[in-house]
Amino acid sequence: MSSGLNPAQQEAVNYLHGPCLVLAGAGSGKTRVITHKIGRLIESGMAPKRIAAITFTNKAAAEMRERAKGLIGREAKNVVVCTFHALGVRMMREDGAVLGLKPAFSILDSDDVTKILKDAGGTTDAATARIWQWTISKWKNMGLNAAQAEALAVDDNEHVIAKIMGRYEERLSAYQSVDFDDLIGMPLKLLQQHDEVRAKWQAALGHVLVDEYQDTNATQYEVLKALVGTRGHFTAVGDDDQSIYGWRGATLDNLKKLPVDYPTLKVIKLEQNYRSTSAILRAANNVIGPNPKLFPKTLFSELGEGEPVRIVDADSEAHEAERTVARIQSLRAGETITQSSQGTQSQEWRNFAVLYRANHQARVFEQALRKANIPYKVSGGQSFFDRAEIKDLCGWFRLWVNSDDDPAFLRAVTTPKRGIGHQTLQSLGVFATQYKLSLFEALFSPSLPSVIAKRSLEGLHEFGRYINELEYKARQTFGAEDSRAFMAEWLKEIDYEKHLYDGEDSEQVAAARWSNVMD
Repeated sequence: MSSGLNPAQQEAVNYLHGPCLVLAGAGSGKTRVITHKIGRLIESGMAPKRIAAITFTNKAAAEMRERAKGLIGREAKNVVVCTFHALGVRMMREDGAVLGLKPAFSILDSDDVTKILKDAGGTTDAATARIWQWTISKWKNMGLNAAQAEALAVDDNEHVIAKIMGRYEERLSAYQSVDFDDLIGMPLKLLQQHDEVRAKWQAALGHVLVDEYQDTNATQYEVLKALVGTRGHFTAVGDDDQSIYGWRGATLDNLKKLPVDYPTLKVIKLEQNYRSTSAILRAANNVIGPNPKLFPKTLFSELGEGEPVRIVDADSEAHEAERTVARIQSLRAGETITQSSQGTQSQEWRNFAVLYRANHQARVFEQALRKANIPYKVSGGQSFFDRAEIKDLCGWFRLWVNSDDDPAFLRAVTTPKRGIGHQTLQSLGVFATQYKLSLFEALFSPSLPSVIAKRSLEGLHEFGRYINELEYKARQTFGAEDSRAFMAEWLKEIDYEKHLYDGEDSEQVAAARWSNVMD
C-alpha cells in the first residue's frame, strides 16, 4: 500500500493510532497521502464505512472518491467521502428531529436567503439584505446565535442586524429550512447538546481525515473535535501558506490549537513538490518566506531547474494585459520554451493560461485578447445550479419533499406563470402569517375564501392539488428509467420548454437553457 511514496508520505500513511497533522506544501501529493491512508486503515482492519474523508469542495470529494476507487477497489464506495456540509446534511437528516427538523427539510440558496432577509428586515433593497446576509453568516461561522450576536454587537447597526437575524431564524424554522451555514452550526449543536447523538457518531466514525485543514473555520474545528472525542483518531492535512478563506471565517488559529488541544499530535511535513520546477519553487519560497511561520518548511523539487520566472513591471492594468498578450503572441508565433526533459515545444492557444486574483480583473485581459483576435475561455463561470432554469426545477423538487418551504412554493407557483398574480400571493402570505401556517397549508384553510376571490382561489387550489398529485407520483417512482419518464411527463405538463422559449429573444439561448434542463 505504501509503494511509490516518499519517506515523509509513508510516515503519514502509516501513523494510525493518534492525532496527526500533515503539513502538505503545494504539489506535495497530499491527496495521494489521504487515499493511501484510507487504504492503510482498511488494511489494519477498520471497516470502510467507519472512515470519513472530509474535503472542502464537492469537486475535491469527487476526485478523492475516484482515486480511492482506483487504489482500493470496490471497498472504496463504503468510505464516507464528502464535504463538511454534506456530512452535516447527513447528520441532520438522521438526527435533526431533536432540533425540531423534519428529515425532508429544505436547504436554501443565496437568493432564497436574500429574499427572506428582505422580508425579515422590512426592505426591498437587495444590496442591504446581502450586507445583512454576510454579517449573519460571519456570526454563524463563529458559532453565535442571534442573542449572542446581539450581546456582542459593537454598534447600533450590528444591534439591528442581530434583531433581524432573530426574525430570520424564526422564518427558517417555520419553513423547515436551513441555510448553508446551518449545515455546520446545527450538527455542532447536535453533537454538543445531545449526548446520545454524539456517542452515535463517535462510534460510527473510527478515523476522520480532513483535507485543506487550513481553510476550516472555528465551527468546523469544533465539529471535528466533537466527532473524534478524546481519542483523537484524525488526520488533518493542510498548509498554513495556502489559507485563502479568511473572508469566510477560516482561521489559522485552528492550526495553532491542534498541538494545544492534542499534546500527542504527530506533525509530518511533506516538502517535496511533484508539480513545479526548482526555479518556480525558489520564486515561491522567496514570496512566502517573510510570512509568519507556524510550522516552517521549504519546498524542493527533483524536476530540474526549468525556465526562469519572469517578473514584468507594468504602468497600469491595461498595460499589464497588453504585455501579457504580446508575450502570448510571441510564443505562439514561433518562440519556444525550453523544457528540461523534452527539448523544445511549440505552443498552441490551449497551452496558455492567464491567472488573476479576483473575477473583476478578467475584464481588461478579455478586452486585450479580443483586440488581438485570440480565442479564449473564462473558467469558473456561473455554477450549473445557479442557472435560473435549474433553480426553477429545484424549487418544484423542494416543494414536493417539504411543503413547508415557502420560498420553494413561491418559485413553483409562479414558474411557469399560471394566472396567479402578485396580489393573490400577497394576500395568501398575509393570511398564512396571521394564522402561523406555511403558504401550502394556508391553501386549504377553510377561512381562506374570506380574503381571496373565488377565481383566484380556484387557481390556488388547482396548484395545491397538482403538487399533491406530483408528490404521490414521485413516491411511486423507482429506478432511473421510470424517473426519467416521470420527469419528462411533468415537464410536458407544465410546458416548461415553451416557458423558456417565450422568455428569451434568442432561440439559441433558449435551446441552451432547455439543454441544461435535459442534462
